[in-house]
Amino acid sequence: MAAKQDGELGWFDRFATAASKFVSRAWFFACCVLLVVVWAPSILIFRDLDTWQLIINTLTTIVTFLLVALLQNTQERADAATQDKLNAIADSLSHLMSAQGLEREAAELRDAVGLEKRESSS
Repeated sequence: MAAKQDGELGWFDRFATAASKFVSRAWFFACCVLLVVVWAPSILIFRDLDTWQLIINTLTTIVTFLLVALLQNTQERADAATQDKLNAIADSLSHLMSAQGLEREAAELRDAVGLEKRESSS
């Protein structure tokens, strides 16, 4: 579920937003680099190259899989918000053009961006 009808975000959307903010910090990147730096010499502990590689491959695959899902959620909501703002701007511009007597141009703008014709109250 994306956002509820009243504009309030659902639990997953709130979680995805918080996770996006969390992983986009410089210190999170530094922690990831530190993890690789700690993992690299662990070859001395495991001695088996396959096990050593499997650990980092499994860890990075799981983290990547989860983060892609979360970040995709936040990106889609950001894209939808941007589109809503652009539609509002186009609608206002169309209304202004109509008020200035540029009805044909306003209709072209509405057609170009897919806005429905505004009903006139006057």
